Amino acid sequence: MPAILERLVSQLRAKGKSKSSAFAIATAALQRSGNLKRGTQQATSKGKKRGAMTPSQRAKDRASKNSKHKSSEYKYNKQSNLATLRK
Repeated sequence: MPAILERLVSQLRAKGKSKSSAFAIATAALQRSGNLKRGTQQATSKGKKRGAMTPSQRAKDRASKNSKHKSSEYKYNKQSNLATLRK
């Protein structure tokens, strides 16, 4: 199982989803975003790259894509799984 899928399934299970629904939700979401190949649980090159990142790196990457700042300018909060701009 790709690391990105494993991580999302564990997050959904922590929120109270059953194992089967967590897999279904995670698979569908990751296929839509291009991290998994359509109709499979096989990672694309994008999915392999994102799966190799830590949660901190993914959060900083998400935040920097929506702004003009570099990912190194962000600080990660593991409680909220969000990155905020350093002052």
